[in-house]
Amino acid sequence: MSHPGRAGVIVLGMDTDRPPLANDPQADAPPRRVWRGMIAFASFMLLLVGGFHVLGGFVALLEDDGYAVASDDLLIPMSYNAWGIVHMALGVGMVLTGVALFYRQPWTRSAVPAIAFLSALNNLAFLPAAPAWFGLMIVLDILVIFAVVVHFDDDPDDW
Repeated sequence: MSHPGRAGVIVLGMDTDRPPLANDPQADAPPRRVWRGMIAFASFMLLLVGGFHVLGGFVALLEDDGYAVASDDLLIPMSYNAWGIVHMALGVGMVLTGVALFYRQPWTRSAVPAIAFLSALNNLAFLPAAPAWFGLMIVLDILVIFAVVVHFDDDPDDW
């Protein structure tokens, strides 16, 4: 049944002028866009938090008085230079893992929660230096872990 003056519109291989079949299993299936959105969210958050770690590493390496407390008052007392190297290494790892997650590499299912957990621990140890900043990064790490653990799908054909 075509409208006068308009050709039938084809969307995803289906003619929109026809109603869906009654026995079509995908007619009642929930949309999977939300799941894909959660993985994309996790990818971008890994890139963002990884970039923040790299920037925090530069601050720790180049400016000792850039934080609220002395390095001896941190949860793990180390020099800010050592913390800067830890932050930068973790940041580079998070950025690379975020890119791999965006391309749905299978190993990211276990690597992303692991690196986000390490990031949360690092941020917890560094929390006295800038409580609001590193507290926000811990929340983002938890959201990344949730998104990947709950919404990572093994079937790449759904993408």
